[in-house]
Amino acid sequence: MYRRVTRALPPWLAHALRAQRGPVPWSAVTRGALAAGPLLLVAVLVGHPSVGVVAAIAAMLAGINDRPGSRRAAVRRLGAPALAGAVGLLVGTYAGQHAGVVVQTLLLTGLGLVAGSVSAVGPVASAAGTQLLVACAVGAGMPLPEPGWLRALAFLAGAGWLLALRLLLPTPGALAGDYRFDGEREAVADVYDAIGDLLDAVGTEHATTRRAALTAALDHAQDALTGPRLRRYASSAAERRLHAQYAAALPLAEAATALAWAGESLSGRASERASAGPRRLAAAVRGNAHTGPLPAPARSMPALRALDDALLHAAEVFDQGDGGDLHTRRRTARGLLRAVVGVGGREYGLRVALCFGAGVAIAQALRHAQWYGPHDHWYWLPATVVFLVKPDLGPLVSRVLCRAAGTVLGALVFAGFAALLPRPEGLVALVAVSGALIPVATRHFAAQTAVVTVLVLALVMVGGEPQASVSRIGETLLACAIVLVVGHLPMPGQRGGGVRARLGAAGSAAQAYLAHVMSESDDRAARWTLRREAYRTLAEARGAIALAAAELPALARHTEGADEVAGTLERLVDTTTACAVHLDDAGRLTPRHTERLAELLDELESGRRRLGLREPELPVAG
Repeated sequence: MYRRVTRALPPWLAHALRAQRGPVPWSAVTRGALAAGPLLLVAVLVGHPSVGVVAAIAAMLAGINDRPGSRRAAVRRLGAPALAGAVGLLVGTYAGQHAGVVVQTLLLTGLGLVAGSVSAVGPVASAAGTQLLVACAVGAGMPLPEPGWLRALAFLAGAGWLLALRLLLPTPGALAGDYRFDGEREAVADVYDAIGDLLDAVGTEHATTRRAALTAALDHAQDALTGPRLRRYASSAAERRLHAQYAAALPLAEAATALAWAGESLSGRASERASAGPRRLAAAVRGNAHTGPLPAPARSMPALRALDDALLHAAEVFDQGDGGDLHTRRRTARGLLRAVVGVGGREYGLRVALCFGAGVAIAQALRHAQWYGPHDHWYWLPATVVFLVKPDLGPLVSRVLCRAAGTVLGALVFAGFAALLPRPEGLVALVAVSGALIPVATRHFAAQTAVVTVLVLALVMVGGEPQASVSRIGETLLACAIVLVVGHLPMPGQRGGGVRARLGAAGSAAQAYLAHVMSESDDRAARWTLRREAYRTLAEARGAIALAAAELPALARHTEGADEVAGTLERLVDTTTACAVHLDDAGRLTPRHTERLAELLDELESGRRRLGLREPELPVAG
């Protein structure tokens, strides 16, 4: 019933009502309960509550980024934003203390331009840009007795405490296996399960969806295994074996994709035999055990022969594998700079700068108009603007609706608790409970906003600010208005720059992959690296397109046709994969392969012109 209702609603409203589902992440809930609340309690007990407020804010922001995944990936996902936040707090503190209103506003606006542009690099960079600006607003607009360097250290300590909990506390799955590789092992096992799911769907209408799920599983496993480590290469036998097991999944994924592309349904028994092997491999990864005998699929066509060969290779790797290439390409400094100064980075950076700068300027005006009374806390408006302007959190109107509803709910809930709870012990307990709820609340932006509102209002009241629920509601609604206005302002250049930038990256990756396959190179490792990059960039483009399509019609129209171009690119990469498997088997392509490539390249060129994309310079099939 709920799905039918949301489908009947316009996309921008349906997105605001949609929430993620899944089991409760109890390990993250435990970390949330042990993070901000205990930090604040220790600070209150030693007589420095303001230091505890800063540390608890850092732990809260780190908790928002504490998503499922491996410990290794968590170091980068939590650590990089924390470092950026400490820098922002330092800059904001000294700007607030030593710069005038005009200089302060210009400085923070320029910082918004930089942070917004850098956010185009990827999710971790986006989180770092967000924490940089939020902490900068807190440093400038939350007067505290401590000097800037001590605030920055307290911020690092708060985020570092949550990161330490993430690295040291066991997760439920870790207790049954190897403690060190709980997230990594589960991610690799999920890849083999996704391969089995795709093989079950060969020849059905679900094949495309299952192939997309396989891409997501491979992306997640890559991220889990390629996080920071003390040494450049895997440093233990168990880790090297896990890398080899991941690498062994790539030829299986390639063969399964080629089978799905062929579109020929397998008989019931043949389908069961084809998918049984990957599922046994998944169980072996999860249990850190040997595979045992694997059922061999029929070898009646090139993709099935490739699948059989890949299973034989995987069986050998599982028994005696000792390391494997993760098939990732490090982004060069030139590539990172291109993302920052490219069309996507420029458009988003300018929009963040305008919103953040307007938020700072209006907050300063309200401050001089005595809106905040005797307390000089004007951080809420610009900090709220930062979260609202982020496309990572959903389409513009969806973000605004959820933020407004969540703030009103959170402020009213806090007002009730503030009237009943003893101080400060009751507020400290409220902070601990709110921290525990954050991992669950992140499934919906309104719920996350409500929990964060309660937590922050409790923190600042412990720090000496009076109860200010009504003021916070007013500032949030004002921030919503700022972002709505700036979000619909015409910008220099073509609108939808973020979507076009990601489509351009996907087109370039598809070009490199197709060129490699058509060259008939024997370097399979390079082929799998290029294939992974092509599918990953396509998945990122699909995500950006889905968000853009859920905007109001005035904004969504700027990216009309992008989904069709992404679909063409997706079919092109699938066809390229099928060509690679067939070339391995027969040494030459069939007319069906070459004709399909030519059709897709023509279709891509037509879509590129309609959307106004630059020439991708894809090689001509032949």
